Amino acid sequence: MTPSGLVVVDKPAGITSHDVVARVRRLAGTRKVGHAGTLDPMATGVLVLGVDRATRLLGHLTLTDKRYVATIRLGVATTTDDAEGEVVATRPVDGLTEAAVRASLASFVGEIDQVPSAVSAIKVDGKRSYARVRDGEEVDLPARRVTIHALGVTGVDLPSVEVEVDCSSGTYIRAIARDLGTALGVGGHLTALRRTAVGPFGIESAHTLEALAHDVTISPIADAARAAFPVYDLSAEDAAHVRVGRTLDVRLDTLTAVFAPDGEFLALYEPRGGVARPVAVFV
Repeated sequence: MTPSGLVVVDKPAGITSHDVVARVRRLAGTRKVGHAGTLDPMATGVLVLGVDRATRLLGHLTLTDKRYVATIRLGVATTTDDAEGEVVATRPVDGLTEAAVRASLASFVGEIDQVPSAVSAIKVDGKRSYARVRDGEEVDLPARRVTIHALGVTGVDLPSVEVEVDCSSGTYIRAIARDLGTALGVGGHLTALRRTAVGPFGIESAHTLEALAHDVTISPIADAARAAFPVYDLSAEDAAHVRVGRTLDVRLDTLTAVFAPDGEFLALYEPRGGVARPVAVFV
């Protein structure tokens, strides 16, 4: 029987996140595999997959923060805000300075309203935005509030700019490239993207598909829960209540993984209405 847990993959460029899921399904011998936080085909890096019961953790993992390294090309705007799109405008960058680039990027730090790329996977009336664009429709997505915790400039060799971004889930790095180009008056797009962390899962713990072909490394669901959420150890009486989905008269500050006295991961609970209520039970 395939164990429940997480697989942290270092996704290569040129394949979709769904392609990675299909590969791991074959390697793990189960259809019950899903992923948290889609990576575009051109992007590489951390892709967190859930196996069996752990797929139910994924919807909660998408609420975590993420870290990226990226390369932005200024002076060229594309239809997709990245290198896979068609060029729609070019402008010279001769007048740009490194100081101007750094100052503009600094303005993105904090809570900002960001308009996602039209070719994102956001659903519009039940259909993916990118599918509507592919079918020739014009899509105007509303701005979303996202948080850029930190945005460091690691290299400027105009027209290229290399950055590191710590951000909330839902942030589009392509949109940062686009908006930087707009702010500087020259246009811009993303040419390289690597995700180096999703919540507590970093690139150092990720496995290549080649390595997984030799040994499918599945982190047990209990270990994954302890890594991703605050932990509350239950009494035997409260553990029995959790097994049948009852509320608990315990104090929690946020979404929390609760464990039986023997260390078994039982559920995710959250504080609501003065008590702890179940969000997802895994037993």
